[in-house]
Amino acid sequence: MRIVVASGNRNKLREIAEIFDKCEVVSMQEAGFSGDIEETGGTFEENALIKARAVCAALGLPALADDSGLCVEALGGAPGVHSARFCGRHGDDAANNALLLEKLRGVPAEKRGAYFESCVALCFPEGREIVASGRTYGRILAGAEGAGGFGYDPLFYSDDLGKSFGTAAPEEKNAVSHRARALAALAKKWEEEA
Repeated sequence: MRIVVASGNRNKLREIAEIFDKCEVVSMQEAGFSGDIEETGGTFEENALIKARAVCAALGLPALADDSGLCVEALGGAPGVHSARFCGRHGDDAANNALLLEKLRGVPAEKRGAYFESCVALCFPEGREIVASGRTYGRILAGAEGAGGFGYDPLFYSDDLGKSFGTAAPEEKNAVSHRARALAALAKKWEEEA
């Protein structure tokens, strides 16, 4: 089955393709969708559904969308749904990381608890929708460790791995990531509904 991923983020696309390896996974651009989708939802689930519905309706193909972000306990769950544009510009990882560290300056390690959350939505042309979410827990480091991954990965110390996502190999991260857990839960729901 061909699934269109409602994202232009190549890192997300690669991660989804590695996890959903039984399907032909293509980006929305490859499938012919070139519009911008405004993420106006207040939750990860709302944003994932907005994106998946828009691409599915435009292309008439099953569309999968993810909305995810970092939630930091000491910041009341921020940056949350604003993770990609925390600094005010979309996708500026360096500025987002710098702002996060600035906001956590002086916060002790034991109060830097955080989790990544991902919500994935799979929408089908006939109207069926499957939604699932996943989380991975850890804490925010005082500085970047490693250059792997993307986004906040170098600042996120994974409880599961005992190291930062920035130092983890892709297969290590994919085994415990919020997106992997959400996709696994989605695949299970899809199988149960079949």
